[in-house]
Formats: sequence, structure tokens, C-alpha cells
Amino acid sequence: MRPFDYQQDFAHTDFRRHPERYQVGRGEQGVLLVEPYKSEILPHWRFKNADIARASAEKIFVMFERYRCQDDFVGMDMARKFIQMGYTRARRYANHQGGKKYAADGTVLPYIVDRQKADAAAVFKHYWDRLRADDDYQQRKKRHQGLYG
Repeated sequence: MRPFDYQQDFAHTDFRRHPERYQVGRGEQGVLLVEPYKSEILPHWRFKNADIARASAEKIFVMFERYRCQDDFVGMDMARKFIQMGYTRARRYANHQGGKKYAADGTVLPYIVDRQKADAAAVFKHYWDRLRADDDYQQRKKRHQGLYG
């Protein structure tokens, strides 16, 4: 897999029209850069507590399925990234007050246990696991990487 190209002109690229320019990347790379998907998905991304996370993850999962029906792998992968980011951000806020992991000197701040954020993370983890286990998604990902990676 080639390294994610952050130098790409994200501001002027419509990745729906140019899926060949999209790189899957590692984890959540590019999640807040790739349009029009960022603007479509971001308004629904929330993780304050488990109920809000559940509504958010379900909406994003429905979007994932809609992108699948439209044969839009880039949209599918972006929805997957937002689900994954819901998990990782909620975990960070569950572990560190205010979501700040490092002190000014670079040391890791003390761990806390925020039960609401931990429960929200568990919701997103459930949906993320479903997406990672989706054979059709995995095949489309391999095909995209084979064509454009």
C-alpha cells in the first residue's frame, strides 16, 4: 500500500467524480479531507453518550449501505472511517478528560474512566466490527486498491 498523500489537492477534488484519486490509507487517514463525503457524514457523527452514539452510528451505517447500493466504494470507506473514528475518539475521551492525551511536555496524562464515553465507544466498536467483517466491503477495498493503489 502506498503512503497516504496529504499533499493532494483535497480542496478542489470531488472524490465522487474521481474515485481513482482516493487512497484507502491506514485507519482514519483523510477522513476530514475527502469531499463530498466529509460534508455528508460529519453532521451525523456524535459520541457524547451511548444513545447519541447509537443514533449516529446507525445513521452512518445506513449511509454506508446507501453508498453500497450506489456502487460507491469511496463513500463506503469514508462511512467506515467515521465509524472507526467514533470508536477511537470516544475511547480517547473515555480515557482522558477533555480528550487530551498528552501534557505540554509530551508525557501521557493520567487515565480516567468516563463511563458515558466508554459506552459510546462500545456502540461504535460494534458497528466497526460489522463493517470490518463485511466480505463485500473487503472485496471492494481490494479491488479499489488493485486498480488505484
